[in-house]
Amino acid sequence: MSRPATAPVTIALTALAPISWGTTYAVTTEFLPADRPLFTGLMRALPAGLVLLAAARRLPRGVWWGKAAVLGALNIGAFFPLLFLSAYRLPGGMAAVVGSVGPLFVAGLAAVLLGERPTVRTLLTGIAAALGVSLVVLKAAGALDVIGVMAAVASTASMSAGTVLTKRWGQPDGVGPLALTGWQLTAGGLLIAPVALLVEGPPPALDGRAVGGYLYLALANTAVAYWLWFRGIGRLAATQVTFLGPLSPLTAAVVGWAALGQALGPVQVAGMALAFGATVFGQWRPVRGGGEGAAVVARGLGTPGGAPSPREVRS
Repeated sequence: MSRPATAPVTIALTALAPISWGTTYAVTTEFLPADRPLFTGLMRALPAGLVLLAAARRLPRGVWWGKAAVLGALNIGAFFPLLFLSAYRLPGGMAAVVGSVGPLFVAGLAAVLLGERPTVRTLLTGIAAALGVSLVVLKAAGALDVIGVMAAVASTASMSAGTVLTKRWGQPDGVGPLALTGWQLTAGGLLIAPVALLVEGPPPALDGRAVGGYLYLALANTAVAYWLWFRGIGRLAATQVTFLGPLSPLTAAVVGWAALGQALGPVQVAGMALAFGATVFGQWRPVRGGGEGAAVVARGLGTPGGAPSPREVRS
């Protein structure tokens, strides 16, 4: 009986994660060293994971060592590098557009792994969300880079698979989302570390602004946001969670307009309304027997994690 009353609160708290990720673009461009996406991914994941591990004071046991490694690789370790690679190789907001099809990826995987059959309403809502995000972020495009497109698709598939597997495997007895989030962030950060060192070399020199930016990304933008995200996965349907993803590019657009002086034209505003409407509609869960469905109120850009597009940084 308490489920309908608490579902809106759970949805609202989970929505804070993609909203936070939508601020990543502004923080990255205004506070952090340029052209260090892998180091930034490492600084987001590993310190946040270690903080949560210290707070939870729980380590995986038995099969959960392997499960935590798999989830950490899918949700963090593979997702961050692939997302940044696509952002650096694709024009404008194309990486966000590819990422916005995440709800459709999750719907397909949830049907196979969770038995959540996709409905026509779910599929149409996913298409509407992707179209709305496209109108918001898609600028004039040049020739598409094959590697960039493949990386964007792979990053979306990686996060979608991680979302569904997180839902399928749940949590070990006596372990809450705080520990589970810490395990994944730590595992993902450890996977990113050697790649960052190999590709980008030693860490850059950091001034006070950069330190503050990295502290925000590690704590609020990652530790708290991913805890809320995985907490939501444990309490909501997988498709409900993933339909919150469009809130990330919408937040990035609003922050860019309010804080960075970026323009929002009629097309962008219409796209925001469409994507937000799809996000709200994606939370509605019809209850059999005449009950009411919960309807409440999507990554950087276009997908969870908030990777900025370098081409937009330079524009």
